[in-house]
Amino acid sequence: MADIHELSAVELRDALHSGGLSAREVTEHFLGRITARNPGLGAFITVTAEQALADAAAADALYARSPHSRPPHRRPLDTHPPELPLLHGMPVAFKDLTDVAGVVTTHGSAALDHKPAPTDGALAAALKGAGAISLGKTQVPEFGLTAYSENLIAPPSRNPHALSRSSGGSSGGSAAAVAAGLVPFAPGSDGGGSIRIPAAACGLVGLKPGRGLVPAGESTGDPARLVVAGPLARSAEDAALMLDALVAGQGAGPENPASGGYLASLSRPPGQLRIGVSLDSPWQAIFPFTPDPEALDALNEGVRLLEAAGHSTAEATVRYDNRYPDAFTTAWTAGVGSARIVPQREALLTPLTRTFRRRAQQRSASKLNEALGFLRQFERDTVSQYAQWDLMLMPALAQTPRPVGWFTGASHGDGYWPASEWAGDADGDYRKQCEFAPWSSMVNVCGLPAISVPVHWTEGPPGAGLPMGIQLVGPMGSEALLLRVAAQLGF
Repeated sequence: MADIHELSAVELRDALHSGGLSAREVTEHFLGRITARNPGLGAFITVTAEQALADAAAADALYARSPHSRPPHRRPLDTHPPELPLLHGMPVAFKDLTDVAGVVTTHGSAALDHKPAPTDGALAAALKGAGAISLGKTQVPEFGLTAYSENLIAPPSRNPHALSRSSGGSSGGSAAAVAAGLVPFAPGSDGGGSIRIPAAACGLVGLKPGRGLVPAGESTGDPARLVVAGPLARSAEDAALMLDALVAGQGAGPENPASGGYLASLSRPPGQLRIGVSLDSPWQAIFPFTPDPEALDALNEGVRLLEAAGHSTAEATVRYDNRYPDAFTTAWTAGVGSARIVPQREALLTPLTRTFRRRAQQRSASKLNEALGFLRQFERDTVSQYAQWDLMLMPALAQTPRPVGWFTGASHGDGYWPASEWAGDADGDYRKQCEFAPWSSMVNVCGLPAISVPVHWTEGPPGAGLPMGIQLVGPMGSEALLLRVAAQLGF
């Protein structure tokens, strides 16, 4: 029999519901994995083992009272035993931008007081309400601002496939935890690529749902409504299971009512689709870039797989307004400008955060409103161009996963680095990020669903290659379609 961490999330769900595994067995197994692997991986900032074991005991007690624990002929007829929730006993972890009651939310920052959250945030409440058990909080960049998960309070999150490389960001710790088998799947949040970037870097399926489908999961300001929560998983099937839990109680999505949910929808073929293929990016005017050969290899493999599945692909030219970079950056950094940080602790911010906070505070309200107005027009224009196709296809990343410390210029090391060892070039850092992930943020501005699928591995010695992915972008309400296409491709 496979080890517990080798089971898919759907298989683990079935084992927990059938009584083949207890919540305590599963929780202890994954806590043991964290103890063994996290010191070299940096996926977790905080591990809440004691609370997780207490929650597992409560889940096992619930199972003992449920109809699942007894054969049909022995079930009582005159009582109403509790049904098991969808994610009964399933371990998860929350990125450390999400409040979990009784646990410190660091936001990845040394400049904040680290106090336990009084209540669960919307994302934690949704998954815990579905029966999931939190094992702790995962590594993030400061305030979730960057495409890498490194900060001044804990060791950087590393890529399980090559520990010298980054796991991406901002959901980098969660992606590393899933890829290393420290949790079966995990929720992430995505305001500019923060699910899809680490999914691509770590070889996972990462789904960014459309705007408003699920709770955002973060407590920082978001005037452009960029942030949405979604699953990081090893397969489309596992991602669909988590999405079913995330949307429960939020109102059914367009394809999620009587059909039985997103997981059930995977049994329906997606039909023949017209897919537009594009390398155009709204960043290329200000930051000209050339995709790595490995990114193009992934794109070509995606085209091959899609055409083999019966879909048609053709080049799509997309025209993006050159004012986008300034408007997006203005909206993206507005939240850090208003974050409550006392002046004497601002020196504890990373160079990038400190720079963008100062600029945000110097902007007028009219400048922010102007940027938000432009982004609404950008959304209309871009969605109109995408509508010529059933789906849009592009590489998930323009470069292979970057070395740890590459964006910041921080020296290599086993621990975390003091501020004095970080390069102060915030603009160079930001440019590198935009060139690394040039096809992510505009999807958030448009509020559209998108999925990252790990279709390719770079060449190298056996076991030494790096994952590279494609991104598929669909119209509003196409989450089920994107998951079905990913499953059709074998992921």
